[in-house]
Order: sequence, then structure tokens, then C-alpha cells
Amino acid sequence: MARGVRAPLATAAVVGAALAVLALRDPHVAGSYGECPLVAFTGLWCPLCGGLRATWDLLHGDVAGAWSMNVVVTVALPVLVVAWGWWLAVRVRARTLPAWVRSPRLPVVALGLLVVFGVLRNLPALAPVLAPH
Repeated sequence: MARGVRAPLATAAVVGAALAVLALRDPHVAGSYGECPLVAFTGLWCPLCGGLRATWDLLHGDVAGAWSMNVVVTVALPVLVVAWGWWLAVRVRARTLPAWVRSPRLPVVALGLLVVFGVLRNLPALAPVLAPH
């Protein structure tokens, strides 16, 4: 059992350390983490722009603030926490993940959704709703 849970626990440790750093330094402060290169060079919002601010807002209990920064990150983070818990539970029971989770289609679909979101958030009609503000 101990060997099977190493990867989920190592992932939790790395993510926990990153979240601890993020919780201590507010990304809403200009220049605290730099600027997105895509925004800097093109003026376009990438699919993850506002993601650090959304994560910071979620860490501080501000769901509305997180939603206004990045809808996808706000929805994806709780899903990822549940997925991590499921991964850990599967490993504790020494089972394998279902085939649909291991499918190479899953990352392709996720990437496709990010691309669509990236395009939609840069359309003038949708930017007031989907762009970070």
C-alpha cells in the first residue's frame, strides 16, 4: 500500500507547498508574480490568465472573486481536488484507475476546452464576462 500512494502524496506535497506560497503573496498586487507573456506581447487573455488570482481568492473563501478572475480555474480546482481524492483512494485499495480516466482522449478534450475558452474570453462580446477583472 505505501508504495502505491507515493505519487498522490508527493503531488499533494508539491501542490500544498505551492498553495502555501500563493496564500502568503497576493497575486492581485501588480507585479507580484510577473505578467502573462501572452497578454504582454499580444494583449490577448490566455485560458489561464487570472488563474493565480482565482486560486488566491478561493484560498481566502471569495468564490465570486475567483469566478470573476477565471471561470475555468474556479470550476476546475474543486474537480481536481475530488479527482486527487479518488486517485488516492484507488491507490490505497491497490486498484487501477478506470480505463476512461487513463484514456489519451481525456487530456485532448481538456486541452480543447481550454482553447475554446481562450478564444471565447477574447471575443469583444464575451470579454466583459470572461476576461479577468
